[in-house]
Amino acid sequence: MPKVKTNSGAKKRFALTGTGKLKRKHAFHSHILTKKTKKQKRNLDHVALVHKSNRNQVRELLCMK
Repeated sequence: MPKVKTNSGAKKRFALTGTGKLKRKHAFHSHILTKKTKKQKRNLDHVALVHKSNRNQVRELLCMK
């Protein structure tokens, strides 16, 4: 049986915390920043956790089941 490959797009976008939760970055923080407020850009800069409804999908892409 062949090895299971990790989704290369997912491994660039998600990371594990020390407690095993999945970290993600916010969207809309890469370009067209001139029309966004300072507060909006600041809040998009923080790291968020993957929601529990998507956790299994992301774990499957990262071959962590």
